[in-house]
This record gives sequence, structure tokens and C-alpha cells, in this order.
Amino acid sequence: MNNPTSGLHPLDGLVLVVYLVGVTALGIWMARKVRSLTDYFMPRRFGKAMMITYAFGTGTASDQAVAVASATFSLGLSGIWYQWLWLFATPFYWLIAPVMRRLRAVTTADAFQLRYDQSVALLFALVGMANMAVKLGLMLKGSAALVDSATGGTVNADWAIALSTGLFLLYGAAGGLGAAIVTDFVQGLLTIVFSVMLLPYVMQAVGGMQGIRHSIGDPALLDLVAPGEIGPFFIVMMAVQVLVGIVGQPFIMGVCGAGRTEMDGRVGFMAGNFVKRLCTVAWCLTALAGVAWYHNRGINLATIKPDNVYGDIARQFLPPGLMGVFLAALLAGMMSACSSFMISSAALFTGNIYQPRWPGRSRGHYIGIGRWAMVVTVACGVAFAYWVPDVIAALKIWFRIAPMMGIVFWMGLLWRRMTVAGAWAAALAGFAAWYAATTRAFVDFAQRLPEANTLRLVWTEPGRTPSLYEPWTITFYLAAALLAGAIVSLLTRPVAEEKLNRFYNLTRTPIAPGEQVEEPCTLPRGVEPPRRRMLATALGLEIPLPSQTSLVGFVAGWLGVAGLIYGFAWVVKW
Repeated sequence: MNNPTSGLHPLDGLVLVVYLVGVTALGIWMARKVRSLTDYFMPRRFGKAMMITYAFGTGTASDQAVAVASATFSLGLSGIWYQWLWLFATPFYWLIAPVMRRLRAVTTADAFQLRYDQSVALLFALVGMANMAVKLGLMLKGSAALVDSATGGTVNADWAIALSTGLFLLYGAAGGLGAAIVTDFVQGLLTIVFSVMLLPYVMQAVGGMQGIRHSIGDPALLDLVAPGEIGPFFIVMMAVQVLVGIVGQPFIMGVCGAGRTEMDGRVGFMAGNFVKRLCTVAWCLTALAGVAWYHNRGINLATIKPDNVYGDIARQFLPPGLMGVFLAALLAGMMSACSSFMISSAALFTGNIYQPRWPGRSRGHYIGIGRWAMVVTVACGVAFAYWVPDVIAALKIWFRIAPMMGIVFWMGLLWRRMTVAGAWAAALAGFAAWYAATTRAFVDFAQRLPEANTLRLVWTEPGRTPSLYEPWTITFYLAAALLAGAIVSLLTRPVAEEKLNRFYNLTRTPIAPGEQVEEPCTLPRGVEPPRRRMLATALGLEIPLPSQTSLVGFVAGWLGVAGLIYGFAWVVKW
């Protein structure tokens, strides 16, 4: 076992320096491939292996290990759902990826402009930039907590994060999304190492799952679905929120669209996220074993800060050299995701806010504007990290931003009657309902309702201000957005048929081998959209009949979900 008071070994420092210099040089080297604005913000040249590591690296960061470990430490195994809430959305990624790729867009805001108009594209760009700044802050918050706890304060967390932030800003600004994808290949592999390297050490120390069960004693902590906060209703509504919001995440356009073909996007998006689900298992088991380890040493759990659990275990168990690998992998997970998020934010500002107002400038001018936008996004993320109290609070805020625009995307994709006014109404009603649900007056009103206790409308626990139970908050703002969008759309002027046909023709036209996108959201010259059999068209619905490829991959995704859940349950009982 490592001596927790020994500080950072010189070998660990050497490993860190080699990683930071190497990954920065690799990212800057990718700048030589940037020959156009599209190359910078949306290169479409990567195969399946790169797309898997890009989807994994972008969607996986050290803050998530902190969140899962923190929730597991406090709630038991059910804490895994703070990241596994994405699990039930994963099979849908097989269906979403080709739609996003076929839109042939640089940013998701381009698709909103095509389906609605410039005002809705601007709304998405503003919400998306705020979303990415919050996510950056969340990752910086979690990474800082890990660095501090893993080194026992011997490495200044603020300086470590500031250095790595400066480096991913440097290579991301130099090489754009291509640099982020290539560096994600290395950093994704390191993130897998980061996720699993602690587990053998701490499991051996506590005697495996049998030792955990003996040490913890409370069977409720070993239930995947706990009778407390994280019950079936919580899991279902969090999964719905994620599925609605995933298309509202600005970086998803790159995750689906940077591949050479639709299949590259499908495989990358779904397989990369299944790798993440496996890493989540390792985070959860590491934290659970940590609880047993604290018990065995007679440490009062009330004296342990949940956000520090994962790093504290690393500090206690990892020998010199491996601690350096752990810290490098920790920063890799943060840097890989942050670089993609800041580039997505910069693309929104440059392509959907700045360029429409000041058209006709040079490629270098727009890339320069994008680089400044990256700096501003990162600065806003740092400010959010200092403002938010802890990782779980930051995570809950981030979860609720994307669904507001996600529901606008889904309604516009699946319902022809959705209008521009309806899009605005849905987004604004969703945000208003979210705000209302957090006010004391609304919580008091819910608490006075006759069925408040039966439905568990309000969540109360010692030391916390009563709040609307999270699944009811999600239900409230999604219902408000859906109803507002539908009602206003039925009362306002429809979108022009020609505009709608152009949008839906894009989503129905597969990507041809070697296809080049000359202008965002347009079909190549001479390409005619194929006729597509429809599953539902009543009342303006626009739901095509899935292809055999879609059905096979979708079913395979659900088999993967079932296998993960049953496999995890088996490991826990073993």
C-alpha cells in the first residue's frame, strides 16, 4: 500500500510530463490537416476505431467517476444510475447516428435553421454554448476534486487543472475537431486504464465481494434499485430525460457526423458508449469496496467527503509510477472531453452567430473567431466550476439543459406540423417549468397536495432543503415543453412545405461512399432522395419504417443492455 503522506514521487511527475507534452504535440501536429472551415469544425474522414474512441473519450471523463463514486459511497450500488441512466438510451444511438450524419450539417444549429429558421438556430446556439460551459465546469470540478484527494493536497489541484486546461485549449485551437478526435484515441485508452486500475488493489484489500458484504452489513446498499431516492421511477424518468436531451447536446453532431460513413457513426456512437457503461461498473465497484475498506479501518464514514472517495483510494493503494499513470489518465479523460466541448461551442458561435452577421470573411478570420470563442467558453466553464458547490449539484444542472432543445429537435423530426413559434414555446416553457419546480412556493404547493405522500412529490432528508423529487421535476418540465410546443404549433402558421421537404429528404438520403458535403444541409449535386416507406403519417407524423440494418443493430443494443445489467447483478452476488 502506498504511503499517503509521501507526496508525489518523481517517477509520477515524469509520467505526467511525458503524457502532457506528448498529447499536446500530437494535437498541434493535426493542425496541418486543416484546409477549410469544415476541416476545422467537422472533418468527415474517420473510421470505426477512431469514432469508437472519440465517442467514448468525449462522453467519458473523470468527473463521472467522481459522481458515481460519490453517489455509490452515499447510496450504495444504486449510485451507478447517476451514469447508467444513459444505459437505456444507448440502443437508440444506433438509430440517431445516421439521422445526424444525413443532415450533412456542421453544427446541430444548422439542422434547426433548416427545419425552422435562423431564430431557432440562434436559440439553440445560445443554449448549446451555455450547456457546453456548464459541462466544462462540471468536468473541471470533478477533476480538481480527484487531483486534490489522490495526491493528498501535495499537488495544487487548481494549478494542475489550469495547466491541463491551457494545453487542451492550445491543441484544440490549433487543430480543431480533427485534433480532438486523434488525441481522444490515446486519451480514451488512458481513460479505460484510469477506470479499472484501482479495482484489483482495493478488492484484494477487502476480500472481494464476499468481504464487501461482510463489512458493509446493510443489504440495502447492495441493491441496484434502492427503496430510497434511486428507485424505478427515478431510473425511468432519468432515462427519458437523457434520450430526449441527447440530440440537444452540441457535440453529438460531431460524434455522429465526423465518420466517413453512416456505419462509422453508428458503430462509434453505440459501441463507444457501451465501453463507457463497462467503465461505470468499475467506478461503482471501486467506491463500494472503498466503503468496506473504510469500515474495516474503523473510519467514521460521516467524516469522509463523498467527492474525494475515488481519489483517496488511489492515494492509499497506488505505488510510485502507477500514481503518475493514474493522474495522467485522469487528466486525459478531462482533456479529451473538454476539447470536444469547447470546439462544439466555438462552432456554434462562429457558424451560427458570427458568420451569418458578418459573411464573406476569410477562412483564417473565422477560425480566429472560433479560437477566441473557445477561450471564452473555457473561461465560463471555470467560473461555473468555482460557483457550483459539488459535482452532483453540477451534474443535475447539466442534465436539465439539453432536453429543452432536444424536445424541439424530436418534435421537428417526427411531426411535420411543428412550427417556429411552437419551437420557441416548447423551449421557453421547459425552462420556465424547470425554474418554477425549484422555487420554494412551488415545492410548498406540491407538499400540500392530497396525494403528495403517496406519489412522493417532495423529497426530504435531514440537512437538506425540501425539493421536488427529481423524477417529478423531469416529468413537469418535459410535459410543459411538449404541450406548449404542440398547442402553439396548432395555432400558428405551418413551416413552408418546400422547407419541410428539403429537411426530410436529407434524413432519408443515405450517405454515398466518398460523398463530399459542399454546403451544410444540402444533398450532393445530382442526388435524388429515395422513396421511403413510412410507419406512421397520421396527424402529420413523420415516422419512417426502420431498415433491416436499423432493426438488427437496435435489437443488438438492447441485448447489450440486458447483458450488462444481468452481468453486473451476477458479479455483485458472486
